[in-house]
Amino acid sequence: MASTSYAVYCFEVLVASLEKRQALTLSQVEALWSRYSNSTQAEDDGEELDNYDVEMTEDEHEEDEGEDEVKIESIERDASSLQPSNISSLRISSPATGSSTPSTISTTSSQAALDSTSKSSSKSSFFSFGHKQQPAPPKEEEYPLFVTWNTVNSRGYKSLRGCIGTFNAVPLSDGLKSYAMTSAFEDSRFPPITLSELPTLSTNVTLLMNFTPCSGPLEWNVGTHGIRISFSYHGRHYGATYLPDVAVAQGWTREETMISLMRKAGWSGRSSDWKKVGDLKCIRYEGKVATLRYPQYKDWRTWADSMPKGQ
Repeated sequence: MASTSYAVYCFEVLVASLEKRQALTLSQVEALWSRYSNSTQAEDDGEELDNYDVEMTEDEHEEDEGEDEVKIESIERDASSLQPSNISSLRISSPATGSSTPSTISTTSSQAALDSTSKSSSKSSFFSFGHKQQPAPPKEEEYPLFVTWNTVNSRGYKSLRGCIGTFNAVPLSDGLKSYAMTSAFEDSRFPPITLSELPTLSTNVTLLMNFTPCSGPLEWNVGTHGIRISFSYHGRHYGATYLPDVAVAQGWTREETMISLMRKAGWSGRSSDWKKVGDLKCIRYEGKVATLRYPQYKDWRTWADSMPKGQ
């Protein structure tokens, strides 16, 4: 599952680069984001409890005084893998046993039993000391992934600002950092993101999984699958991909999505001829997405900066 902390980390990497400072590590961001989320949830719960107490007090007061009922509105709160050999990155719009013992035992035999047990235990501890294997550190998760940057206008409409990722499974810390930077500064379709743009930015982190070859180019579902295609046209090989959210955002059907994706790959034929393209292959996949806007990141970062050092 894509954690929101992954999106926070992408913002942290980008902002740190623009501000020319050292970015926090992914593990640091995950720990701080968890604490921040818990603290804000506790505050929300406290406010809801206060509102409940006020409502009960006023109701009781009305009952005692016999006045007209006061209505208090409740507050609602918002509260794997395919690894193509020729493409490393892409751009995109024991049960217990026992024995019985005598009910009484002499002091001498009791002490002997204790001494024997103590010696046996000490001997066992001595020979096991230094030979106990320490648990290996957990292996970092690896996923194919994409990082997307969008600008959001005052009406909430998003415009693509950069999107680059990889179909190769990469460690999350390295992959998120690398593609957050690459999609922000090296997407050839756009100029590099600047410091002044930060307030308008949002980011999507998409972890890719469940890659399945399709028996036909339309054997996938809008809103569930992303698709990756490859085909030959006039002696040249083409390929492109759309993440799972693209067709939904554009309001496309499967056929419209396929035609648009072929155009993106470089095909220039007539739309009605898309099925005639030879050797058209399609692979569907799913994606888990984490989304964050800059104001959310800024609130978290302000909270994190207020924390005493070492915490």
